[in-house]
Amino acid sequence: MTIAALIVAAGRGIRAGGDTPKQWRPLGADRVIDHAVAAFRDLADVIVVVHHADDTARARTIADVRLVVGGDTRGASVMAGLAALADLDISKVLIHDAARALTPRAVITDVIAALDHAAAAAPALAVTDALWHGADNTVTGTQPRDGLYRAQTPQGFAFDAIKAAHDSYTGAPLDDVEVARAAGLAVTITQGHEDNFKITHAGDFARAEALLATRMNQTDRKGHSMMDIRLGNGYDVHRFGVGDHVWLCGVKVAHDRCLQGHSDADVGMHALTDAIYGALAEGDIGRHFPPTDMQWKGAESHIFLRHAIELARSKGYALMNCDVTLICERPKIGPHADAMRSALAGILAVDPDRVSVKATTSEKLGFTGREEGIASIATAALAKL
Repeated sequence: MTIAALIVAAGRGIRAGGDTPKQWRPLGADRVIDHAVAAFRDLADVIVVVHHADDTARARTIADVRLVVGGDTRGASVMAGLAALADLDISKVLIHDAARALTPRAVITDVIAALDHAAAAAPALAVTDALWHGADNTVTGTQPRDGLYRAQTPQGFAFDAIKAAHDSYTGAPLDDVEVARAAGLAVTITQGHEDNFKITHAGDFARAEALLATRMNQTDRKGHSMMDIRLGNGYDVHRFGVGDHVWLCGVKVAHDRCLQGHSDADVGMHALTDAIYGALAEGDIGRHFPPTDMQWKGAESHIFLRHAIELARSKGYALMNCDVTLICERPKIGPHADAMRSALAGILAVDPDRVSVKATTSEKLGFTGREEGIASIATAALAKL
């Protein structure tokens, strides 16, 4: 391995308001931290997310990352992340704040390129506004802005150099550049970007949402969307057998028969799983969980769906919405549809308003009309900026 990304996400984010730390709050179709992690997916060989102990369950929903519990300060959290990378062959490490969710790719690649010739590099923007000193809402003086910069992340370093710098540093640094300079490292300034702002206050979420919407509507010179949008369809059927309930979209529904299958035969969840795999061009459930493998005998279908959505996120995609249709005469789906939506949303880690579950009959025609089984079709839309 060569490049590691260390995402610092152990703060509480109280200035942003709300009951949930800002890094775990929704931003568009995903969460703030999911956007931050996605920016490094194909640029780093390994990604470490340093999280608060209270957020362990949330952190486990992020696919293909190393998880580390952080410390009481940002510096302590960075040290914990660096320690977790010590057993790997890392030459460059990019230390990034999770609250900078919309970092343009060029900002990251410029830092990586600078590290080919420097031990430390970090993006920044030159200060262009006039600067004042003030007290009690009154200007008390001015400050020359020449040579002043607004610091951003990711801040990149030669791994061994920044780890040694942190090991020897005492105090509470504002950022990792401060630690590097204290150790005598020269830090190269690379080009920052206004989109690389840090979500800090409640109003910053509106700014981030607007930026996401703008990116979704951007086109290239040929008029093609710059957003990578994927659609996938899934279809599944299971026959009835002897039993007293069926599993449908993660909900146990009483019935005079059960559905038969290698797993728990949740026909709705299977169709949705295949829809996500299809959008990714990753085959179907049978490819990832072969029915010939007896470890999946009787498995709960949330295992398959969770794998599909985590695979999507590992490739940088967010679930925009999904729609599941169950085709059967009985049981009646309407009384359970909201519970099914909630169950699927929980597994997918998205808001329920992005999940649709509905049903139809086949007017007594075909195998579903004869109540020999249940069929399901599903569609999933994924997007990557």
